[in-house]
Amino acid sequence: MKRVFSGVQPTGNLHLGNYLGALKQFVELQEDHECIYCIVDMHAITVPQDPKVLKTHILDVASLYLAVGVDPKKSIVFVQSDVPGHAELSWVLTCCSYTGELSRMTQFKSKSHNKESAPTGLFSYPVLMAADILLYDTDVVPVGTDQKQHIELCRDLATRVNNTRKKTFVVPEGRYLKEGARIMALDDPTQKMSKSAENIHSRISLLDDPAKIKKSIMKATTDSEGVIRFDQENKPGISNLMNIYSVLSGKSIAELEKEYDGRGYGDFKKDLVEVTVEALAPIKERFDEIRYSDDLIRILKDGAARANVIAEKTMARVKENFGLGL
Repeated sequence: MKRVFSGVQPTGNLHLGNYLGALKQFVELQEDHECIYCIVDMHAITVPQDPKVLKTHILDVASLYLAVGVDPKKSIVFVQSDVPGHAELSWVLTCCSYTGELSRMTQFKSKSHNKESAPTGLFSYPVLMAADILLYDTDVVPVGTDQKQHIELCRDLATRVNNTRKKTFVVPEGRYLKEGARIMALDDPTQKMSKSAENIHSRISLLDDPAKIKKSIMKATTDSEGVIRFDQENKPGISNLMNIYSVLSGKSIAELEKEYDGRGYGDFKKDLVEVTVEALAPIKERFDEIRYSDDLIRILKDGAARANVIAEKTMARVKENFGLGL
């Protein structure tokens, strides 16, 4: 079976964008792939973190992995910093990367805009992301479309090393969803849904209660036309809501356009509330069962041990090909 790797930062309660763009794929892929899923806590410290809060978020995200359906018997689930190979390989790849290509990364340019200086970790974290992937001889990386540039950098680094030394790395492929991969903010559909946005109604978090879900959806930005038609360029608000509806319900965009022909945004939003509440209810129920159970820590420790076995084999090959160690 092909091997899959992906990870999510522990920066608070995950939202629909995280679920539909990544976690939903995690569950689907584990049925016919060898899957390795990580909570990437080392990425989280590119910005200041309260240590106690970070530890809480790590366990929250791990619990959500399991709550959405990731099965630790089928997949390896662990915390990034528990496997030393991530940091070790990141340094090797940093020495193979160039400041020019890192400075062109869209997310770095966005986060460092109008600043005289930026944290080095923010500048170089795409290299750590590449190390995360290459450490496990990954074939497939399921991510949102906003991560495509980072996947291309990872492929470039792997190919660069392979072309100058013995074949060291598997060159991975990105797996991107066509619909729902990029869920936008409910209050501003030109921006990606974000955990850090000030307006709590800009997002629907996986653990939101039904009242919060209803208020966020009913307040969601649409347009004055009042026609339920998919047009991301001219009607980004309703198109974003249709994407969410489609992925949660299993209905195609064409089916939704037909079903709501002649009906208004109010009816559509009320139905979307029901679909969303129904889809998220079992996730919250399962999360509550897992979060404070003894099984959670056991699963993460077992996952780290299994991941480390693979990582050590890769690092032995890397060190041999780079002439490191004795």
